[in-house]
Parts: sequence; C-alpha cells; structure tokens
Amino acid sequence: MSTPEVTLKSARYGKDKVRLFRVKREGTFHYVVEYNVTVLVEGDIDVSYTEADNAVVVATDSMKNITYYLAKVSDHILIPERFALHLATHILSRYAHLHKAFITIEQLRWSRINVSTEDKPHSHSFYRDGDDKRVVNVVVSAYSGDGKNLTGTVSAGISDLLVLKSTGSAFEGFIRDEYTTLVEVPERILSTSVDLTYTFSPVSIPIPTDPKVLDFSVPKNLEAEGTGGVWDASGVAERARTTTLDMFAMDESASVQASLFKMAQRVIAENAGIQEVTYKLPNKHYIPVDMKYIGVDNMTPSQAEVFVPVAAPSGLISATISRK
Repeated sequence: MSTPEVTLKSARYGKDKVRLFRVKREGTFHYVVEYNVTVLVEGDIDVSYTEADNAVVVATDSMKNITYYLAKVSDHILIPERFALHLATHILSRYAHLHKAFITIEQLRWSRINVSTEDKPHSHSFYRDGDDKRVVNVVVSAYSGDGKNLTGTVSAGISDLLVLKSTGSAFEGFIRDEYTTLVEVPERILSTSVDLTYTFSPVSIPIPTDPKVLDFSVPKNLEAEGTGGVWDASGVAERARTTTLDMFAMDESASVQASLFKMAQRVIAENAGIQEVTYKLPNKHYIPVDMKYIGVDNMTPSQAEVFVPVAAPSGLISATISRK
C-alpha cells in the first residue's frame, strides 16, 4: 500500500494533572493553595512527529519539574491567574523554539478554620468548605512581533458550584404542541451546578532578561489598571462568586435563561476588565411524588414537599454575554 501525502496541521503536547500543594509561611501565619495544573506547548516541534527527532522536545517530565520549581520560587503562587502567567512566561523565555504556552489551573477550596473560643481565623488550620473549584485558563504567545513582550490571554471562573432554591422559580409560557408533556408551573425547585467562565482583556508581558528568565512583574500602579482587570483576579473571583450566589437567591426566576442573563450582566458591570462571560447551567431536577393514590396532594406546587432527585436526562442552559 502506498503512503498518502499528508501534512502535520497542528501539534501540541505537555503534562496533565500535575498535583501541587504549596504552603507559604509568613512567620507563624500560613497560607495554602492546592492546584491541579496542565501545561501544554506549541512551537517548532514538527520534526518530533514527522522525523522522530526528539532534539526539539522538552520532556513532559521536565514541564512537571518546572511547575514545582516555579511553585517554590514564584511570588505569585497564591493567585492562580498570576502563577499561570508566570509559568507560561518562564517556559517561552527559556525555550526559544516554543511559541505558545497553555496553562490550566484548577484550584481546590481551603478556608481557614475559625476557632470558636478565639473568634478569629486560625493561623495554620484549614477545612474544605465546598466542592466548587476556581478554574484558570491562560494562553501566552510569543507572536507579538516586537521581541520584547509576550501576549497573555486569561479566562477564569468557577466549576461545580451546586446551588438550590426551594421556591422563587417558575417556568410558564413555553411552546406547547403535540410533543409537549411538561406541565407549566408557577413555582418549582430550581437547582443547578454552576459553570462560569469570564475572559479578561489581553495583557502585555515583558520578556524576562535575568539569567534564569524568572522575572515576572505585576504593574505597580494597579489603580491605573482599574477594578476588575486580570491583575485584580482575586477580587474578580470573589465578586463573580458572590454575584452568582446573590442573583440566584434573589431573582424571581422566570427561567434559567433569564436568571443567567442577569448574572452575567452584573459580573460584567462590576469588573471593567472582563470582556465576556459564559455560564453553563445544567438543570438538577426534583420531581414531586404523586400521592393521589392515598388521597394526599403533593402535586399542587404550593403543596409539593416530597420530591425525587432525578440526575438524567437534564436540561442544559448556556449563553455567552459580551461587552458591546
């Protein structure tokens, strides 16, 4: 059989699922973060695929080691957006034949224990206060053209934030035809697992000039950058989570779609550096148990109190809202 003529259209590789836990000590007061990190790269690596030439390959094990080393020496380890930018900048500056780095960080929750007898956060004790995760996706490119700066694009958000409200939600007025069996309800349980992504305006990153190419500087005048930009990432994350929870709780929801739009509007309004917001909200259905067979009304919305949680099938509502 003859070999067809082909071309390598694209290539990307790296290290996935790098587990990382960091303790940062400031005297007796400790800070902790736990990350799951993915590092991927693109560049002049074609011959490793087409010619079996490994001379252009930075081993994925080396990428893991670089991640751990940066976690030790980087001043930005506690803020995942900044750490991801620092990690990508170092890799592209160290290996000139690599032109793009893709860093994904999933941060697990650790919050300080408030000791009841002291009424203050403990200096070095923490607990897992939720299953939701802070997720960061960074792309840093060397294709800026001036040879002095890299370009960073940052998206961040929340995944697996499970929420539920037992009233304050309706679903009525939808299309009815021969396929419709769903009953319109003026009141229902609304539950979803929030997946939120917001995208910042791109940032310019100076290429480090120190011998180990480890320099990474955050702009000194952050006030000039404005509230809600990528250098205010921790503030953005806190506001976005609070907004999501507040709007979910307080909105008299006519539909998941309508509530989603209000959440996204407010996230954009509160953060000047965010260009667009995407929510993905799967329905977590709770179906009232029909008890008419024993003469009990559990189907009228105002009387429904016993439900069956149903995992599948489920609705999936998503939208992207952008700044004009």
